[in-house]
Amino acid sequence: QVQLVESGGGVVQAGGSLRLSCAASGSIFSANGMEWHRQAPGKQREWVGMITNAGRTYYPDSVKGRFTISRDDAENTVYLQMNSLNADDTGVYYCAAILGIRKSWGQGTQVTVSS
Repeated sequence: QVQLVESGGGVVQAGGSLRLSCAASGSIFSANGMEWHRQAPGKQREWVGMITNAGRTYYPDSVKGRFTISRDDAENTVYLQMNSLNADDTGVYYCAAILGIRKSWGQGTQVTVSS
């Protein structure tokens, strides 16, 4: 079981940047990949990207070109760099470890983009 703790959320003005961190209690190589998701109030959880163990990244069109996922395997940490933030990016951001057919989730960190 990989336990995850997100940090780095906060309030940022539109057009600004934030970097979120996801620290894992065990080796993130024990997972099949790491993902970031977000959930806005009253909306379903949305996938915002993933990074494979080989370092390949994938993003939905809604964040492509603005968000970047990276990993530090020595620190067992995954990052989400978010640039050019807008109000639609407001929500609770979660990281997840892909463990076969299931996922292990962190508790989330709040990101609020003010206009």
